[in-house]
Amino acid sequence: MKLLSQLKIGEQGTVVAVNGEGAIRRRLFDMGITPGAEIYLRKKAPLGDPIEIAIRGYELTLRKAEAAHVEVK
Repeated sequence: MKLLSQLKIGEQGTVVAVNGEGAIRRRLFDMGITPGAEIYLRKKAPLGDPIEIAIRGYELTLRKAEAAHVEVK
């Protein structure tokens, strides 16, 4: 398994777990990042932060620190 922050542009995966506690975990769940969701990494900023993903039919931008809480396979 990998962390979402470790995916390369064009890779996709399925969310296995959302780690972290409190506000960060709730925020990720509220954005639709839940176990079983399919994720596709669309873009990365030139310095690697933030990243843009496609999930559940929409595009979402996350900071690398937030993406590090999401495990994908």
